[in-house]
Amino acid sequence: MLNYIKAVLENMPKGWLNLTTHRLDIYDEGLAKTQFLEQFESLFKNNDADPTSLNKLPTAYDYIRLGHPLSCVLEWAIANSNNLKPENVISFSSKTTPILAVLRKNLIDNKHTQIVSIGDLPTCFDEKVIKEVYGYQFELKQVDKIEDTTEFSGSTIFISQESEMGKFNLHPNIDFFIHLDNQLGSVLLVNGEQNTSYVSEIQHVRRRETIAMTPANCLVALNQLVGKSSDNQQTDLARNKKSVVNSIKYITGTDIKAVVASSGLSMQYAIVMGLIHDALENHKGKQIKIVVPPNCYGGTNDQARRVAACLDNVEVMDLPVDGDHNMVQSIDSVLATIAEQDAVPYIIAEIPTNPRVEVPDLIKLKEALSKERKTASRELATDPVFILDQTFCPNTHFLGEDEILSSVRTIAYVSGSKFPSGGKCTAGYCTANKKAAELMEKIDLHLQLCDNEATPLQMEILAKQLPSMNQRIEDAYKNTREFVNYIKDVLPDAKINFVSEELAEQGFTPSVFSLDLPTKGNTHDERENYKRALNLKLINSMITRIPNESKYCVSYGQLKGCYWTIPATSTQGTTKEGDKDYIARVALSANMDLELHKKVFLDFVKSI
Repeated sequence: MLNYIKAVLENMPKGWLNLTTHRLDIYDEGLAKTQFLEQFESLFKNNDADPTSLNKLPTAYDYIRLGHPLSCVLEWAIANSNNLKPENVISFSSKTTPILAVLRKNLIDNKHTQIVSIGDLPTCFDEKVIKEVYGYQFELKQVDKIEDTTEFSGSTIFISQESEMGKFNLHPNIDFFIHLDNQLGSVLLVNGEQNTSYVSEIQHVRRRETIAMTPANCLVALNQLVGKSSDNQQTDLARNKKSVVNSIKYITGTDIKAVVASSGLSMQYAIVMGLIHDALENHKGKQIKIVVPPNCYGGTNDQARRVAACLDNVEVMDLPVDGDHNMVQSIDSVLATIAEQDAVPYIIAEIPTNPRVEVPDLIKLKEALSKERKTASRELATDPVFILDQTFCPNTHFLGEDEILSSVRTIAYVSGSKFPSGGKCTAGYCTANKKAAELMEKIDLHLQLCDNEATPLQMEILAKQLPSMNQRIEDAYKNTREFVNYIKDVLPDAKINFVSEELAEQGFTPSVFSLDLPTKGNTHDERENYKRALNLKLINSMITRIPNESKYCVSYGQLKGCYWTIPATSTQGTTKEGDKDYIARVALSANMDLELHKKVFLDFVKSI
């Protein structure tokens, strides 16, 4: 097996190491966790590590949050070495999140947990905060050797910082063995049939609150496993971090020091838990309301509901923002309800919205967020914190002293796999305006506690990519505006969601638009089915005729090419069916053959 892995590492596709996004046309979400490994095992049985064979393997998991080819191979190899099923081995970029994943399930199942270790736990593991803010209950126990682990009525987590990557001592009294590595992250082994139900729950924590061990770190771990030394590329973390933080200050127009996370969702998790922590200290006894658009990106929606499921004092409220709904009116209405209940409001919203690319009236938005409201007992209500997902337009200034939201407590964050890194890594960041500056300390605390800060390599990638981000945004917007205008000319019956010229002059220059193709049929179902089939016909014609540039992919802000997706079947995966958008979403880059895309689109129009 180890010899086979050596051959795989020598022959693997480059994309295994440096891509963050998957091709949806070779991705079957229902089989995502099994399909890659089934076909990989088949190659192993035939001792086939040929580059062509490896390149044909289907996409593994999604992005690199839930997993990727190298994390799958690492987990498969460790499972084989320890007589476990591959799904019982789960790698993390974080050292504390695998512990939190088990604690979360045991909280919901009302089950006791003991955490056993030889020596101290990682410094980022803060027992007091985990119990008081996350609501997780457990007892800590230190032993001299693994054999001293005693039987326990509940789950036993054993933390190992000593053993090398590979074969571990899975003592029968241990339910979850977690191997920690200071540089790489961690690997969790689920021990015993009685714990099978934990596997998908732990994987979902990895998908929503952190990321899998990164491809670069998985490669180091695999090399350790096969006894091969890795090229030890040293990064100057302090210099890169300083460069990234300075770039973010320049890009966002705020002097508040940014924090940088391993992904957009791990950033969002630190924001939400940091704000809940702040509310527990400064608004004792009050209910906390997380307000989220029901049709926004599925991960945002799902994560907020997962947090609320763990805490009695937290509830999610819907914020309709798209199409027939007006974000400002919805915010005004929901804040009035929350004020009446004397609760603490945290609003998460995207500007422009995804996937309809709508921008609210910003003056009215500011007024709605700034309005003083009274509780039922006529006392002053708690003012909201506006958590702005700025991924579509990270260069737009909201946070500076004279900017539109300077009078509202605002935190802005950006998914790093988009424009910040150009698709080279997932690391995201957040910063705040002066009114919300004091909240950043708690956000940073929870980012550190979850061990979700960007890795040194991610920080190095951002240090290289962020300085050119604004120029890439400008150039990609020009391509998008030209393509949108062309579609209007050749297919005037299509409904296009994109920013107006006026909004672009105000600084909203996204390079993504959504396309509602013209349809026909006698009933709603007939029209809907015709349109859905047409979406796929368009995407298929683009990716087959321009395979080097047009991809069926959920990405945005990449360095080159053009990306097509249907939000309802990709980014809105966990959104309620009635809130999904069966439209085409198109994202253009600064570097692509626009004339060829126009030509292929015109051929599509002629075919319908």
